[in-house]
Amino acid sequence: MYTQVNGPLPGPQSKVLLDQWHNYEADVTGYQAKVVWDHAEDCIVTDVDGNKFIDWTSGVLVTSVGHCHPRMVKVVQEAVAKLINNYESPTEYRIKAAKALMEAVPKHFGKCFFLTTGSEVTETAMRLMKRRTGKFEILSFQGGFHGRTFASASAGGLPGPKRSYGPTMPGIIRAHYPNPYRDPLGFCDDGPEFKKYFDYLDWLVTTNSTGSLAGLIVEPYQGSGGFVFPPAGWLKRLERWARERGILFTLDEVQALYGRTGKMFAMEHEGLKPDIVTLGKAIGCGMPVSAVVATDDVFSCLSKGELSSTLGGNPVSSSVVPVILDIIKEQHLVENSAKMGAYMKEKLQAIADKSKYLGCVRGKGLVMGLEFVKDKATKEPAPELIHGLIDACAANGLLVGSVGAFGNVIRVAPPLTITREIADESLAAMEKAVLSLSL
Repeated sequence: MYTQVNGPLPGPQSKVLLDQWHNYEADVTGYQAKVVWDHAEDCIVTDVDGNKFIDWTSGVLVTSVGHCHPRMVKVVQEAVAKLINNYESPTEYRIKAAKALMEAVPKHFGKCFFLTTGSEVTETAMRLMKRRTGKFEILSFQGGFHGRTFASASAGGLPGPKRSYGPTMPGIIRAHYPNPYRDPLGFCDDGPEFKKYFDYLDWLVTTNSTGSLAGLIVEPYQGSGGFVFPPAGWLKRLERWARERGILFTLDEVQALYGRTGKMFAMEHEGLKPDIVTLGKAIGCGMPVSAVVATDDVFSCLSKGELSSTLGGNPVSSSVVPVILDIIKEQHLVENSAKMGAYMKEKLQAIADKSKYLGCVRGKGLVMGLEFVKDKATKEPAPELIHGLIDACAANGLLVGSVGAFGNVIRVAPPLTITREIADESLAAMEKAVLSLSL
C-alpha cells in the first residue's frame, strides 16, 4: 500500500494549522482536501499528521517529474548557495537553461525569454503579437484560461478571473471553443475542414473586429475550462485559418508541455507550427520559471532593453530547467505518459460505465477530465457532487482537484512517473469514492 489515512480528515495537526492559516491569510483559494502538506516524494504526499496520499494533481500539472526529484533538489541546493538573484545579468545557469530549452522545442522556433509565471508569458505573447503586427486586437476562446493578470484575464473565457472587476482590456474578440461532449451547434461534426465552425468564426471576426486583428491565443486543450479537448484536426485547421489571414498564432502550452499529453509538446499531435508558444508549470516542476518561445521573426520587433523581468531567469530557477529535460528523456516520461494515460483512461471509463453521475472521461496522456452530471442523458452539470468527492477521495488516500466552467470536472493529472501499481491503488480509491456518490 502506498497510501495511509490514519483517521478522519483533517487530522489533529492539520486542523490546528488550518485554523491558524485562516486567521492570517485570506481564505480565497480553491476547494482542496482538508490536509496540510508536509513533504512529498514522487507521486506520494505526506501531511503533517503522517497520512500518505497519491497525488493526482501534480500541484496543478507542475511536478511532472515527481515531487522533490533528488536531482532537482541537488541542483537547487547548489545554486541557492552560490547566487540567488542577478536581475538582467547573465549567469551560466540561465545560459544553459536557454540552450537546453531551445534544443527541446520544435526547430522552427528561434529564441526564448524566461519569466516567472504563466500569466507573465501570456502578457508577453500578447505584447509580441501586437508589436510585431502593429495591430491591437486578439482573438481568444470561451472557456480559456490564460492567467489572472489584466491582459491574461481579459483574454480568458472564464468568469472567475474577471468577475466584478469592471471593464476588461479592449480589443479582445472571443470565439466558441469546440467541445465534443457539449456541442449543440454541431461545430465538431464536419472535420477536417469544420466548415460550419469556420464560417461562424469568419462571421464573428467580420462583425466584431475593427480591422486590426494581430493574432490569436489558444490552448491545445482547455485546462481550467474543464479539460476540454477539441475534435481531432480542429487546431490544425485553426492554424491554417490564421495563416490565410496573416495573423500570428500563439499556442498556450503552459499546462500541456513536456509529455503531459503523451507527446513532448501538445503541438506535435497535429504538427502545429505556432509563431509563439507559452510555457510554464512543468518547465520548472515547482520552481518559479516560465518562458515565451517564438520565431526569430516575431522577436525581431523588439530591440535591446524592451523586455525585462526582476526575477525571470534567476539562477535558482534556471538551474532546474536543463535537469528536468534530462530527467524526462532518461526516464522515458513522455512514453510513460502515453502508456499509463491509455491504461488509466480505460480503467476510468469502466468506472464511468458503472456510475450514474460520471458522464464523460476525456483526455490524452496523463491529463484527463472526469465530468460529473446529474443525468447522463441531459448532461446537466452536477457541481454539488464535487466537494464531497474531493473529500471522499482524500479519505481513501487520493488527492484530486476540480476545474470546469460549471465546476463539475475532476482533473486527473498525476506525475508522469506514475507506475502501474500506484495507478491501480489510486484508481481503486477513485472508484470507491465515485460509486458512493448520491444527489
